[in-house]
Amino acid sequence: MSWVSKIRRGLFGGGTPTYDGVGSGRRAIAWQVANPGAIAALAFSQNELRAKSRDLVRRNAWAAAGVEAFVANAIGTGIKPQSMVADLTLREAIHALWWDWCEAADAAALTDFYGLQALACRAMVEGGEALVRLRYRRVEDRPVALQLQVLEPEHLPATMNTELPSGNVVRAGIEFDRLGRRVAYHLYRSHPEDGALAPMSGTGGMQTVRIPASEVIHLFRPLRPGQLRGEPWLARALVKLNELDQYDDAELVRKKTAAMFAGFVTRLAPEDNLLGEGQSDATGVSFAGLEPGTMQLLEPGEDVKFSQPADVGASYSEFLRMQFRAVAAAMGITYEMLTGDLTQVNYSSIRAGLLEFRRRCEALQHSVIVHQLCRPVWQAWMEQAALEGVLALPAFSRRRREYSAVKWIPQGWQWVDPKKEFDAMVTAIRAGLLSRSEAISAFGYDAEDIDREIAADNARADALGLVFESDPRHDKAASGQPSVGSPPPDPQEP
Repeated sequence: MSWVSKIRRGLFGGGTPTYDGVGSGRRAIAWQVANPGAIAALAFSQNELRAKSRDLVRRNAWAAAGVEAFVANAIGTGIKPQSMVADLTLREAIHALWWDWCEAADAAALTDFYGLQALACRAMVEGGEALVRLRYRRVEDRPVALQLQVLEPEHLPATMNTELPSGNVVRAGIEFDRLGRRVAYHLYRSHPEDGALAPMSGTGGMQTVRIPASEVIHLFRPLRPGQLRGEPWLARALVKLNELDQYDDAELVRKKTAAMFAGFVTRLAPEDNLLGEGQSDATGVSFAGLEPGTMQLLEPGEDVKFSQPADVGASYSEFLRMQFRAVAAAMGITYEMLTGDLTQVNYSSIRAGLLEFRRRCEALQHSVIVHQLCRPVWQAWMEQAALEGVLALPAFSRRRREYSAVKWIPQGWQWVDPKKEFDAMVTAIRAGLLSRSEAISAFGYDAEDIDREIAADNARADALGLVFESDPRHDKAASGQPSVGSPPPDPQEP
């Protein structure tokens, strides 16, 4: 065997594999592997994965709880923008117009922009991806003539693969130009699984419409380079969750069935009545009654054997706990979030778990939700506001980057022990390791809004002659000066 062949097979002297997973040894002989590309891996399986994921979320409490847990932590009350424009007056005008537009952002008029964030995030977790279409409206209808329509990924046909006369190619419903750039999305007019129930089905419900890529936001978590479509986040836990649900139901049914049998009467003469079992109720079902304190006399040869249903065993809860830990790991959340079980946690363990989850959640917020969803919406909104003239943005085409500069602030985390966290934050601020603005942003607030509220509260308290213990201006220990209203110090006092 040549050296090239040995290298390809992972073999060297003596035919020994260089890795345990290479070759056809006793432990690896049944390991049948495949290595499809990023596109081929989902080309023929994503529809089935999505259908099973949706089925579990509909009927499985743990799957639904896991999806809700991630959406609540990643989005919460919304990932809010903070304009970075230097002009204070213009920045406040941008924020005021944005808040007005958020109320009318939903094309279905069911929620606001931050509700659409949660809806798109949930669709991404459950179905692997979400589509958000930018819908431009009449100028006189709303603060900015732009609305958003969230679509499920079923609107994008995964089996549409063709070459167009223009030289562009369509892969999984997405059209690419010769340079590999996304130029359009071919979407069904209505949801393909709704059929005649869809409001836009009609005669052309299953026809596809070519939508320019500039008007479609494709939200999904890329796991491999070159990936075109998203993978449902429950993909690695589908089989385990389904079988675990069946196992738990089987245990419940077994206990319920065993508990229905109170006892069994045995006798040598079947024609004789014992304990009145020959009697029957109104429905005709025979029974043998027992009451508390009953002293029942049995004839020779007669016996009563009571049912002793088998218990689920001491390992039942531990078995479920280990299985749920595997499911939580597959979904990227903690075991406590999935089950709500806090019986075996303490401050240190739950804090360590939350820190790891929040680090992962922050990475997805920044690289997926903000980059793919929030940033394009902000840019389209700024361009539309400039075109309509509702914002004074002189030379917008030349200063586009300056006007569009923005910082997205997710909802702040609630800590297990706020006092320890705030004490550590105050120490970092006083040491110059953290700014107040960054500390306030960590809790999901705008530092400028907080400063204005503090100034307004202080002015109102001073005008009314109110002194609060929470006001650091009156804190002698913090400022090193006498507090307001206190008598001057005695110079003779040591």
